[in-house]
Amino acid sequence: MNTEDLHRPLYVPDILVNALNQTPKRPFLQLAGGPMLTVGQVRDATSQYIQALRSLGVTQGMVVAILSTNRPEVLYVGHAMQLLPAISVPMHPMGSLADHLHIVTDAKANVLIFDPSRFTERAAQLKEKVPALKLISFGPSAGSEDICQLGEGFTAAPLVAPTVDGHSPVRYGYSGGTTGKPKALATTHRTALSILQIELSEWEWPATPRVLSCAPLSHSGAAMIIPTLLKQGTVLIQPSFDPVAVMQAIQEYKINCMLMVPTMIYALLDHPRFAEFDLASLESVFYGASAISPARLKEAIERIGPVFSQWYGQAEAPMSITVMRKSEHDVNDLRRLASCGRPVPWVRVELLDSNMKPVPDGEPGEICVQGPLVMDGYRDNPELTAETLRGGWLHTGDVAVRDPDGFLRIVDRTKDMIVSGGFNIYPRELEDIIGEHPAVAQVAVIGVPHPKWGEAVTALVVLRAGQAAKAEELMAMVAERKGRFQAPKVVEFIDAIPQTAVGKPDKKALRARFGQRAG
Repeated sequence: MNTEDLHRPLYVPDILVNALNQTPKRPFLQLAGGPMLTVGQVRDATSQYIQALRSLGVTQGMVVAILSTNRPEVLYVGHAMQLLPAISVPMHPMGSLADHLHIVTDAKANVLIFDPSRFTERAAQLKEKVPALKLISFGPSAGSEDICQLGEGFTAAPLVAPTVDGHSPVRYGYSGGTTGKPKALATTHRTALSILQIELSEWEWPATPRVLSCAPLSHSGAAMIIPTLLKQGTVLIQPSFDPVAVMQAIQEYKINCMLMVPTMIYALLDHPRFAEFDLASLESVFYGASAISPARLKEAIERIGPVFSQWYGQAEAPMSITVMRKSEHDVNDLRRLASCGRPVPWVRVELLDSNMKPVPDGEPGEICVQGPLVMDGYRDNPELTAETLRGGWLHTGDVAVRDPDGFLRIVDRTKDMIVSGGFNIYPRELEDIIGEHPAVAQVAVIGVPHPKWGEAVTALVVLRAGQAAKAEELMAMVAERKGRFQAPKVVEFIDAIPQTAVGKPDKKALRARFGQRAG
């Protein structure tokens, strides 16, 4: 008896095919301002794109980079990558030429698929640097193959899920590059399945999701698609994030579910037209990817509603190491709002000291993780892999404390810790305190070289429009709560805090800009 397939796990390609073959007439996907597409139309477009890619020489295991704004074709290509199967390399729309070039060359990409409405020049620049790179475009563009037109020439065929190994890569992801060049790691089919299982079981979805997708579909935004498909929901795609367009869409389409990074939430709250729009349809706003100011989170809950649900993870263990549910957001407890929640039951999490020993509650330790969510390793970098996975744990680089109820509160990245006068100072704690000032919109705290202290605590502050604060006020707030030795030696008021391509405060850029100012 042949039992080879009897107990073979179903991975995301199998689940995707099964889902797309059900309820083909059901509405599913819409580009803002465009027609609503059914599940069957998305399924058939996926088949056409698979055939188009094969006709262009894209075969199993090839590496395909994608650079585009949000549009349905990005999903068709993403689905096609799963089913060929090939390896996708998403490139962030806000990334620099240097980062994009690094990713294309480091990943040894065979193909670049791009949106010609925005990235024709960038594609040409990459082609000039990497002549062997094949260019495919979403629409007409000189020097590239138009996959949209090509796909229309094929007749949709039944989708067939490939047999994949759990440890084979489905995509090459890149870390945010906050401490150097972006680092490549392979997301395997095993990890992709774990992400989906955790999202479906631990995230708080509306009964029938009506999702607005404005985060990049090349990155975290794509995580909303298959869960929404499985939950019989619909997805409205915004080409990119624009605060007014987002609020208009929530009101017009009665959106009840979104994913946003903290800077997007701040942009909504700070927009002068915020009060014009009815956002009452929102039931779940998933947020993560970087730390959020507890004071601003309290403001968001009070102005939008108790709809916020946090996930915490990193590229090495994507999306959901921990979650904090809507009911766990206590607006009367800023310490709780500074938490990233509790570990999901699908992973093992410990806070470990430098000797790999668990720390007691209330003491800082590094968040370390085990389980199927964890990466196999960095691509072609055995030394970094061995360091990050030492002792059989994923070392996240995030330092946290655990309260008696099991909630973790990240106090900082190990690499961002400031050593001043021999004391360890965690910038995240100081940022949360300064962020409580009513005039402060955003704040980043860094250490800069200092001849006496080793490093001087420096706060870079963005004020709310039309409001003012004095440096001495902010220094005093920290001194009162954490002692004078932790109070910033310097407070600089700046127009904006630079962001990495994935929406995190770029402290590397801030240290480069302000690192010589303390004396």
